[in-house]
Amino acid sequence: MSDPRVKNLARIMVEYSSKVKEKEYVAISSQPAGFPLVRELYRAVLKAGAYPYFQLGALRSRVELEGLDYLLLTEGNDDQLQHVNRFDKIIRSEFDVMFVVYSQTNTRGLSNVDPARQSMRAKAYSDLTRTYLERSSTGDLRWTLTMFPTEAYAQDAEMSLQEFEDYVYSTTFADSEDPIGAWQKIHDDQQKPIDWLDGKKNVVVKGPNAELTLSIEGRKFINSDGSHNMPSGEIFTGPVENSVNGWVKFTYPAVYAGREVDGVELVFEEGRVVKATATKNEDFLLSMLNTDDGSRYLGEFAIGTNKRINRFIKNILFDEKIGGTIHMAVGAGYPETGSVNRSAIHWDLICDMRDGGQITVDDELLYDSGEFKI
Repeated sequence: MSDPRVKNLARIMVEYSSKVKEKEYVAISSQPAGFPLVRELYRAVLKAGAYPYFQLGALRSRVELEGLDYLLLTEGNDDQLQHVNRFDKIIRSEFDVMFVVYSQTNTRGLSNVDPARQSMRAKAYSDLTRTYLERSSTGDLRWTLTMFPTEAYAQDAEMSLQEFEDYVYSTTFADSEDPIGAWQKIHDDQQKPIDWLDGKKNVVVKGPNAELTLSIEGRKFINSDGSHNMPSGEIFTGPVENSVNGWVKFTYPAVYAGREVDGVELVFEEGRVVKATATKNEDFLLSMLNTDDGSRYLGEFAIGTNKRINRFIKNILFDEKIGGTIHMAVGAGYPETGSVNRSAIHWDLICDMRDGGQITVDDELLYDSGEFKI
């Protein structure tokens, strides 16, 4: 018997997140394990009167299909590695809506791939990434990504599959009687600090794991309310690129391109990372930071707000929204925030603030130990 929470999640994505309209072109991509959710998304898109297109593989991660990415990165020549998938290009450049369903059966399949080759692959997508971000910022491309629970994700989270399914459907509110109403309330709650931040300039982050200053002058905070990420629950902006100074220690492992990096510490001067260390996979960290001119600058500064996301599961779609944390992304910024930082990478790193961390804005206390104070 099908799980009604899967149907609810599809409904949230189609009716609330991306608000699919009649006669729109809608791409749905997933690995095979995610087919139960794909089927419900396909059905919901048809009900909306739009045109669904299904593509095997996770378009946003720039792979054809799980396992084939390993072959490309290990056996492909440089020309093949830098070739941009034409299906991906059409979808990102021409479609109205894009749904991505992550449903991997091996989350560590790329752990031993040469990071220089991963960086080369990412760099080849720079122009298309920019197109995708620009179309997203204007609303020409609406996208939502989510996860379908698999054994691999459950193992990463150190849960049984049933326990992990309950966690996913709880954090997305797919287990609620009125899931769309629940997300509308999240939007309203998050809008309060966003309105307060409007027009502010200087941010100071202090605590056991950070002493950082940055400028948000002229920048816009975005209400991440489930429109793009599902689950969501954060407010974010793009800091002024050359304004970041100080240091931060990220308290959770950073997982990127199938590689886990622990104990990351960054030092910034005039916006740029001038020192980077890690206790595990430091070489990979440095390789990603050297991807291009923009990869050592922050493209995002954000505050996680989703209290249902209450544990670290080694999946950034969830972990960056942990209520009581902040996260920052090195690399590409989102144009809708005012960010002009360009890069082939966007790597989110998370810092817990619940142990005395504070955020002060223009000399007023915004946030203390994981809670807004305004």
